[in-house]
Amino acid sequence: MIAVLKQGTTEEQLNKFTGWLKGFGLDVHISKGEFQTVIGLIGDTTKLDADLIGSLSMVETVRRVSDPFKSANRKFHPDDSIIDCSGVKVGGGNFAVISGPCSVESEAQLTGIAKAVKEAGSNMLRGGAFKPRTSPYDFQGLKAEGIELLLKAKKETGLPVVTEIMDAHHLPLFEEVDVIQVGARNMQNFELLKELGKTNKPILLKRGLSSTIKEWLMSAEYIMAGGNENVMLCERGIRTFDSQYTRNCLDLSAVPVLKELTHLPVVIDPSHATGSSKYVKSMALAAVAAGADGLMTEVHSDPLHALCDGAQSLTPEQFSDMMKSVNIIRNALREAL
Repeated sequence: MIAVLKQGTTEEQLNKFTGWLKGFGLDVHISKGEFQTVIGLIGDTTKLDADLIGSLSMVETVRRVSDPFKSANRKFHPDDSIIDCSGVKVGGGNFAVISGPCSVESEAQLTGIAKAVKEAGSNMLRGGAFKPRTSPYDFQGLKAEGIELLLKAKKETGLPVVTEIMDAHHLPLFEEVDVIQVGARNMQNFELLKELGKTNKPILLKRGLSSTIKEWLMSAEYIMAGGNENVMLCERGIRTFDSQYTRNCLDLSAVPVLKELTHLPVVIDPSHATGSSKYVKSMALAAVAAGADGLMTEVHSDPLHALCDGAQSLTPEQFSDMMKSVNIIRNALREAL
């Protein structure tokens, strides 16, 4: 259930109202916008008399929300959320570019790429320290050493670091990581999501390989229900019947759908979606045009010898060329709007 309060409601009235609602054992979510305040009620609201609440002088409207995702719902939070990633803001008109190698391989490799992507316009650095791989014989990442190298690159370039977590037991290693990524395979690892809900770090939640949008939002709800509202959604392609030419099918229709359903920022990963560097630029431009809040791309200085996903990695020169086109599209959108 949500209650929209009238303009002019005082802080004292708001506190009394929310205190009364909490007396019913409900969690109360307050969203203060420029023109209205929205009270979101989470829990068993069957005990509440909606007509009684609607009759209060401070209340403009009351309505029940049937969607199972509450905290992530735009009805609870009409304004776009802006997630602060160590100074880099995402959402609400703030655009993020997260770039770097699929896997951290060495200090020289990572720092060189970090400097190159920063110069081209990236404002965050990605790199896998823990790598979930389909085959147990493939490179699994440098793990703790990889995180140390990411933090060295951060110190060298100033770029906030984004890296993937595999297990809640690894959380102590992520204390200085700026954004924790939850990969597609862990989107429904609910015990991990619950633990991430206890942190206050920004979480980049990737869509599962065959997950619906509703399932994806429910996974975000797990994190937010734990108290961490710093969640960003990342569309990275879904598995379909045709994998001959692209790794996955990039669902760009998810962008406007999510913009309608949720206030959380939406980031697009065209690298994992297509699996081929020759398609990354066009899909990145399409994502920007669709209204995405950011891009996540893989960049490697020597893709032919990359230890992981070299085929989908852009060279620094290709990334720089992509960023020039991205900026043209973004400027055109600003002028159009």
